[in-house]
Amino acid sequence: MQSIQTKFDIRAIQTTWAAFDTMVHLRPIRDEADYDQMAALMNSLLDVVGEDEDHALAGLLELVGDLVSKYEKVHYSIEPAAPHDSLRFLIDARGLTQKDLDAIVPQSNLSAILAGKRKISAALAGKLGKFFSVSSAVFIPG
Repeated sequence: MQSIQTKFDIRAIQTTWAAFDTMVHLRPIRDEADYDQMAALMNSLLDVVGEDEDHALAGLLELVGDLVSKYEKVHYSIEPAAPHDSLRFLIDARGLTQKDLDAIVPQSNLSAILAGKRKISAALAGKLGKFFSVSSAVFIPG
């Protein structure tokens, strides 16, 4: 078991931090400018560190990644779509009509699903996932 360091050389930290802070300005992300800077730093670190968890900069990458992730969750979160909305989006995005899905689901059932009046069964979710080449989870309520 590692012992926890209880004494720090604050003067050494202050000197090192001042040099580091001049280059990076590592702070909590408060606005888009901060976000852009931290995202750019994160991408630069990813280019160097990659998947190497033992790299000397891996801890910094993890810290910067956490800051970016925290900001994105608050400012860029995407609410999960209802299964019927996801289905409608996929149909529209691919330029399909309801008739194009006849082999998977009868048109009357599909109309009811798209109107939100009928749920997508697990079996149908699997077929739709395969048809659209997406996870069947897209069609199952979260």
